[in-house]
Amino acid sequence: MLTNPAIVLIASPLEDEHVARLRALAPDRVQVLHDPHLLPTPRYVADHKGGAFQRTPEQELKWQGMLGRANILFDLPALADLPHLSRLQWIQTTSTGVGPAVARLGLDRLGVLVTTARGVHAGPLAEWVFMALLAHLRGYDRLKREQEARHWERYCGEDLAGRTLVLIGAGDLARGCALVAKALDMRVVAVARHPARARPHAASFDAVVSASELDVALGMADVLVMTAPHTPATEGMLNAAAFSAMRPGVLFVNIGRGQTVDHVALEAALRSGQVAFAALDVTDPEPLPAESPLWAMPNVFISPHSASTVSRENARITDIFCQNLLCWVDGRRTEMRNLLDSTLMY
Repeated sequence: MLTNPAIVLIASPLEDEHVARLRALAPDRVQVLHDPHLLPTPRYVADHKGGAFQRTPEQELKWQGMLGRANILFDLPALADLPHLSRLQWIQTTSTGVGPAVARLGLDRLGVLVTTARGVHAGPLAEWVFMALLAHLRGYDRLKREQEARHWERYCGEDLAGRTLVLIGAGDLARGCALVAKALDMRVVAVARHPARARPHAASFDAVVSASELDVALGMADVLVMTAPHTPATEGMLNAAAFSAMRPGVLFVNIGRGQTVDHVALEAALRSGQVAFAALDVTDPEPLPAESPLWAMPNVFISPHSASTVSRENARITDIFCQNLLCWVDGRRTEMRNLLDSTLMY
């Protein structure tokens, strides 16, 4: 058990109710530093970036002092903050795919423990995936146009039952999608680096295929969902050859990272009909440039990397942080949730 109090600095916008929960958790062992005036103003609920913001010299001096006291951060620091984090030991992040940011900041080389928000976003992302798919297949845009025209004409749509969903990745986001897919009577195939690995949610998949057999899995897909993080192994994974390996008319959704997809190849596949429809919550780069052809394509649905963001997000992240904080101060670090693998970076 720690003899000195854990000093936590809230490094990104967080609602007062969640800060209060952290302060009440173990007040004799955990000190929480939080000054919302030193952080950007949130643009929406659960905004971890905030709008344009610059501290005054006085505010910056105060912020640097808080950085110097903290040994735990809630959320990743800015690059300029690193020289002042002399006592930093652990960061609780507010996202899951933080590996590239951790590497860019050099936190892996500094031996800083990093825990992620894995598990928080699986449900909201799965809901968004099937919102997009069902809106496309069941003719949502057509129905709205017909409603606005006060025009009644019957038509025939498509369904998902009996179709094959292929998930790139077999982790938490894949689990969330698989649960909804099985409720809709779909066949679910996951692609994983280690298909034989024990997974508590293994029963959610009808099959798990090795990443070395990616082309075989792609050929099975009626619907393909990218859930994998951005790593050296996944960068550009879905390239022209991969799209050619898919069935003509496949539906594609990306809730992983934009860097996993060759967007020039995706645009070509969308134009040819090889990909009938794409729903993209993530792109490369972000924001998607105004001149990108994807904006104007009628068979593309674009979300500004917001599919995972719901009003209860910070409550759920705070749940993880509270549990991890208690493990930290009790000296039970092996029991902390969502430890980032410093080798795999996820």
